[in-house]
Amino acid sequence: MKSYSQTEVLVKDYLLADAIIPYTSVLCGIFMCKVAYDLSQLVSSVNLKSYASLTKIQRIEWNNRVMSSAHAIFITIMSLYLVFFSDFFSDQIEGPVTLRSSNMSTFSLGISAGYFLTDLAMMFWSYPCLGGLEYVLHHSLSLCAIAYAMLTGEGQLYTYMVLISETTTPGINMRWFLDTTGMKRSGAYLINGVLMFFAWLVARILLFIYLFYHIYLHFDEVLLMHAFGYCLALAVPSMLFIMNMMWFLKILKGLKKILAKRQ
Repeated sequence: MKSYSQTEVLVKDYLLADAIIPYTSVLCGIFMCKVAYDLSQLVSSVNLKSYASLTKIQRIEWNNRVMSSAHAIFITIMSLYLVFFSDFFSDQIEGPVTLRSSNMSTFSLGISAGYFLTDLAMMFWSYPCLGGLEYVLHHSLSLCAIAYAMLTGEGQLYTYMVLISETTTPGINMRWFLDTTGMKRSGAYLINGVLMFFAWLVARILLFIYLFYHIYLHFDEVLLMHAFGYCLALAVPSMLFIMNMMWFLKILKGLKKILAKRQ
Protein backbone atom coordinates (compact mmCIF):
# COMPACT_ATOMS: atom_id res chain seq x y z
CA MET A 1 0.00 0.00 0.00
CA LYS A 2 2.85 2.35 0.82
CA SER A 3 4.50 1.64 -2.53
CA TYR A 4 1.16 2.23 -4.32
CA SER A 5 0.71 5.57 -2.53
CA GLN A 6 4.19 6.68 -3.52
CA THR A 7 3.50 5.74 -7.15
CA GLU A 8 0.20 7.65 -7.07
CA VAL A 9 1.95 10.75 -5.72
CA LEU A 10 4.66 10.45 -8.38
CA VAL A 11 2.10 10.24 -11.19
CA LYS A 12 -0.09 13.03 -9.82
CA ASP A 13 2.56 15.52 -8.73
CA TYR A 14 5.14 14.95 -11.44
CA LEU A 15 4.04 13.02 -14.54
CA LEU A 16 0.60 14.67 -14.65
CA ALA A 17 1.54 18.06 -13.23
CA ASP A 18 0.01 20.81 -15.36
CA ALA A 19 3.35 22.20 -16.52
CA ILE A 20 4.78 18.79 -17.43
CA ILE A 21 1.74 17.15 -19.07
CA PRO A 22 2.67 18.23 -22.65
CA TYR A 23 6.10 16.64 -22.37
CA THR A 24 5.14 13.45 -20.54
CA SER A 25 2.23 12.90 -22.93
CA VAL A 26 4.50 13.20 -25.99
CA LEU A 27 6.87 10.65 -24.48
CA CYS A 28 3.90 8.39 -23.76
CA GLY A 29 2.80 8.75 -27.38
CA ILE A 30 6.25 7.76 -28.65
CA PHE A 31 6.35 4.81 -26.24
CA MET A 32 2.88 3.64 -27.35
CA CYS A 33 4.04 3.77 -30.98
CA LYS A 34 7.03 1.60 -30.09
CA VAL A 35 4.80 -0.91 -28.28
CA ALA A 36 2.30 -1.06 -31.18
CA TYR A 37 5.12 -1.49 -33.74
CA ASP A 38 6.81 -4.28 -31.77
CA LEU A 39 3.52 -6.08 -31.06
CA SER A 40 2.65 -5.98 -34.75
CA GLN A 41 6.04 -7.41 -35.63
CA LEU A 42 5.68 -10.18 -33.05
CA VAL A 43 2.06 -11.15 -33.71
CA SER A 44 2.28 -10.90 -37.51
CA SER A 45 5.43 -13.01 -37.76
CA VAL A 46 3.84 -15.77 -35.66
CA ASN A 47 0.26 -15.80 -36.95
CA LEU A 48 0.38 -14.59 -40.57
CA LYS A 49 2.05 -16.72 -43.23
CA SER A 50 1.94 -13.89 -45.78
CA TYR A 51 4.01 -11.68 -43.45
CA ALA A 52 7.05 -13.93 -43.87
CA SER A 53 6.98 -13.49 -47.66
CA LEU A 54 7.12 -9.69 -47.48
CA THR A 55 10.27 -7.75 -48.26
CA LYS A 56 12.08 -5.88 -45.48
CA ILE A 57 10.59 -2.50 -46.43
CA GLN A 58 7.12 -4.05 -46.73
CA ARG A 59 7.43 -5.43 -43.20
CA ILE A 60 8.43 -2.00 -41.94
CA GLU A 61 5.44 -0.44 -43.69
CA TRP A 62 3.16 -3.21 -42.39
CA ASN A 63 4.15 -2.54 -38.77
CA ASN A 64 4.04 1.21 -39.36
CA ARG A 65 0.45 0.95 -40.60
CA VAL A 66 -0.58 -1.10 -37.58
CA MET A 67 0.96 1.62 -35.42
CA SER A 68 -0.92 4.36 -37.28
CA SER A 69 -4.20 2.42 -36.99
CA ALA A 70 -3.73 2.11 -33.22
CA HIS A 71 -3.20 5.87 -32.96
CA ALA A 72 -6.18 6.55 -35.23
CA ILE A 73 -8.53 4.47 -33.07
CA PHE A 74 -7.33 6.19 -29.88
CA ILE A 75 -7.47 9.77 -31.16
CA THR A 76 -10.80 9.23 -32.95
CA ILE A 77 -12.43 8.06 -29.72
CA MET A 78 -10.99 10.98 -27.75
CA SER A 79 -11.88 13.53 -30.45
CA LEU A 80 -15.48 12.34 -30.85
CA TYR A 81 -15.95 12.37 -27.08
CA LEU A 82 -14.52 15.86 -26.55
CA VAL A 83 -16.20 17.46 -29.57
CA PHE A 84 -19.66 15.84 -29.63
CA PHE A 85 -20.33 13.96 -26.38
CA SER A 86 -18.63 16.10 -23.75
CA ASP A 87 -19.95 19.51 -22.68
CA PHE A 88 -16.42 20.88 -22.46
CA PHE A 89 -16.63 22.78 -25.77
CA SER A 90 -20.34 23.51 -25.52
CA ASP A 91 -21.61 27.02 -26.25
CA GLN A 92 -23.64 26.82 -23.04
CA ILE A 93 -20.47 27.15 -20.98
CA GLU A 94 -19.24 30.70 -20.43
CA GLY A 95 -15.94 31.77 -21.90
CA PRO A 96 -14.39 31.66 -25.39
CA VAL A 97 -14.48 28.18 -26.85
CA THR A 98 -11.13 28.82 -28.55
CA LEU A 99 -9.31 29.23 -25.21
CA ARG A 100 -10.57 26.12 -23.42
CA SER A 101 -8.26 23.28 -22.43
CA SER A 102 -8.03 20.62 -19.75
CA ASN A 103 -5.47 18.09 -18.55
CA MET A 104 -7.25 15.33 -20.49
CA SER A 105 -7.51 17.28 -23.74
CA THR A 106 -3.87 18.39 -23.49
CA PHE A 107 -2.63 14.89 -22.65
CA SER A 108 -4.51 13.36 -25.60
CA LEU A 109 -2.98 15.93 -27.95
CA GLY A 110 0.44 15.03 -26.57
CA ILE A 111 -0.15 11.36 -27.39
CA SER A 112 -1.05 12.37 -30.94
CA ALA A 113 1.99 14.66 -31.20
CA GLY A 114 4.18 11.74 -30.11
CA TYR A 115 2.70 9.62 -32.89
CA PHE A 116 3.20 12.24 -35.61
CA LEU A 117 6.80 12.79 -34.44
CA THR A 118 7.48 9.05 -34.60
CA ASP A 119 5.82 8.63 -37.98
CA LEU A 120 7.65 11.63 -39.44
CA ALA A 121 10.97 10.24 -38.18
CA MET A 122 10.22 6.89 -39.85
CA MET A 123 9.24 8.68 -43.08
CA PHE A 124 12.52 10.59 -43.21
CA TRP A 125 14.51 7.49 -42.28
CA SER A 126 13.09 5.44 -45.16
CA TYR A 127 12.04 8.23 -47.54
CA PRO A 128 10.12 7.87 -49.83
CA CYS A 129 9.07 4.29 -49.04
CA LEU A 130 6.58 5.23 -46.28
CA GLY A 131 5.17 8.28 -48.04
CA GLY A 132 6.13 11.00 -50.43
CA LEU A 133 6.21 14.77 -50.08
CA GLU A 134 2.43 15.08 -49.65
CA TYR A 135 2.50 12.83 -46.58
CA VAL A 136 5.42 14.75 -45.08
CA LEU A 137 3.51 18.00 -45.65
CA HIS A 138 0.32 16.53 -44.13
CA HIS A 139 2.13 15.28 -41.02
CA SER A 140 4.12 18.51 -40.62
CA LEU A 141 0.99 20.67 -40.74
CA SER A 142 -0.81 18.37 -38.32
CA LEU A 143 2.11 18.27 -35.90
CA CYS A 144 2.48 22.06 -35.97
CA ALA A 145 -1.20 22.62 -35.16
CA ILE A 146 -1.29 19.90 -32.49
CA ALA A 147 1.87 21.16 -30.78
CA TYR A 148 0.58 24.73 -30.68
CA ALA A 149 -2.81 23.70 -29.25
CA MET A 150 -1.11 21.43 -26.71
CA LEU A 151 1.43 23.99 -25.48
CA THR A 152 -0.81 27.08 -25.44
CA GLY A 153 -4.28 25.60 -24.82
CA GLU A 154 -5.64 27.63 -27.74
CA GLY A 155 -7.78 26.24 -30.55
CA GLN A 156 -8.03 22.73 -29.11
CA LEU A 157 -11.62 22.35 -30.32
CA TYR A 158 -10.65 22.89 -33.96
CA THR A 159 -7.59 20.66 -33.55
CA TYR A 160 -9.82 17.83 -32.36
CA MET A 161 -12.29 18.43 -35.19
CA VAL A 162 -9.43 17.97 -37.65
CA LEU A 163 -8.19 14.89 -35.79
CA ILE A 164 -11.57 13.19 -36.24
CA SER A 165 -10.42 12.74 -39.84
CA GLU A 166 -8.10 10.00 -38.52
CA THR A 167 -11.26 7.85 -38.61
CA THR A 168 -10.36 7.01 -42.20
CA THR A 169 -6.84 5.76 -41.40
CA PRO A 170 -7.73 2.13 -40.48
CA GLY A 171 -9.64 1.77 -43.77
CA ILE A 172 -6.73 3.15 -45.76
CA ASN A 173 -4.36 0.76 -44.03
CA MET A 174 -6.73 -2.17 -44.50
CA ARG A 175 -6.77 -1.44 -48.22
CA TRP A 176 -2.97 -1.69 -48.27
CA PHE A 177 -2.99 -4.91 -46.20
CA LEU A 178 -5.48 -6.57 -48.56
CA ASP A 179 -3.58 -5.41 -51.63
CA THR A 180 -0.23 -6.57 -50.26
CA THR A 181 -1.55 -10.02 -49.32
CA GLY A 182 -3.05 -10.59 -52.79
CA MET A 183 -6.70 -9.97 -51.88
CA LYS A 184 -7.30 -7.04 -54.22
CA ARG A 185 -10.04 -8.94 -56.09
CA SER A 186 -11.81 -10.11 -52.94
CA GLY A 187 -15.18 -8.97 -51.65
CA ALA A 188 -13.49 -7.64 -48.54
CA TYR A 189 -11.45 -5.23 -50.69
CA LEU A 190 -14.63 -3.91 -52.35
CA ILE A 191 -16.49 -3.51 -49.05
CA ASN A 192 -13.52 -1.74 -47.51
CA GLY A 193 -13.36 0.60 -50.51
CA VAL A 194 -17.04 1.54 -50.20
CA LEU A 195 -16.75 2.11 -46.44
CA MET A 196 -13.60 4.16 -46.95
CA PHE A 197 -15.41 6.33 -49.51
CA PHE A 198 -18.26 7.21 -47.13
CA ALA A 199 -15.95 7.61 -44.12
CA TRP A 200 -13.76 10.00 -46.10
CA LEU A 201 -16.79 11.94 -47.31
CA VAL A 202 -18.08 12.44 -43.76
CA ALA A 203 -14.84 12.83 -41.76
CA ARG A 204 -12.65 14.71 -44.24
CA ILE A 205 -15.12 16.66 -46.37
CA LEU A 206 -18.41 17.34 -44.59
CA LEU A 207 -16.84 17.68 -41.14
CA PHE A 208 -14.32 20.21 -42.46
CA ILE A 209 -17.17 22.23 -43.96
CA TYR A 210 -18.83 22.20 -40.53
CA LEU A 211 -15.49 23.28 -38.98
CA PHE A 212 -15.30 26.31 -41.30
CA TYR A 213 -18.91 27.16 -40.46
CA HIS A 214 -18.12 26.92 -36.73
CA ILE A 215 -15.13 29.23 -37.18
CA TYR A 216 -17.40 31.69 -39.00
CA LEU A 217 -19.94 31.66 -36.15
CA HIS A 218 -17.24 32.07 -33.49
CA PHE A 219 -14.91 34.32 -35.42
CA ASP A 220 -14.87 36.91 -32.62
CA GLU A 221 -13.52 34.22 -30.28
CA VAL A 222 -10.98 33.06 -32.86
CA LEU A 223 -9.60 36.62 -32.89
CA LEU A 224 -8.85 36.28 -29.16
CA MET A 225 -6.11 33.78 -29.96
CA HIS A 226 -2.54 34.89 -30.51
CA ALA A 227 -1.72 35.89 -34.08
CA PHE A 228 0.13 32.66 -34.83
CA GLY A 229 -2.72 30.55 -33.44
CA TYR A 230 -5.23 32.59 -35.39
CA CYS A 231 -3.30 31.93 -38.61
CA LEU A 232 -3.03 28.22 -37.81
CA ALA A 233 -6.78 27.95 -37.17
CA LEU A 234 -7.47 29.29 -40.65
CA ALA A 235 -4.51 28.02 -42.70
CA VAL A 236 -4.04 24.42 -41.51
CA PRO A 237 -7.66 23.22 -41.96
CA SER A 238 -7.81 24.98 -45.35
CA MET A 239 -4.64 23.32 -46.63
CA LEU A 240 -5.66 19.92 -45.27
CA PHE A 241 -9.11 20.31 -46.84
CA ILE A 242 -7.53 20.90 -50.25
CA MET A 243 -5.39 17.78 -49.81
CA ASN A 244 -8.44 15.81 -48.64
CA MET A 245 -10.36 16.83 -51.75
CA MET A 246 -7.50 15.73 -54.01
CA TRP A 247 -7.27 12.34 -52.28
CA PHE A 248 -11.06 12.01 -52.29
CA LEU A 249 -11.15 12.35 -56.07
CA LYS A 250 -8.51 9.60 -56.31
CA ILE A 251 -10.60 7.36 -54.01
CA LEU A 252 -13.70 8.03 -56.11
CA LYS A 253 -11.81 7.23 -59.31
CA GLY A 254 -10.44 4.00 -57.84
CA LEU A 255 -13.87 2.93 -56.56
CA LYS A 256 -15.39 3.51 -60.00
CA LYS A 257 -12.72 1.28 -61.55
CA ILE A 258 -13.40 -1.53 -59.08
CA LEU A 259 -17.17 -1.33 -59.61
CA ALA A 260 -16.72 -1.26 -63.40
CA LYS A 261 -14.59 -4.42 -63.28
CA ARG A 262 -17.19 -6.14 -61.07
CA GLN A 263 -19.92 -5.39 -63.62
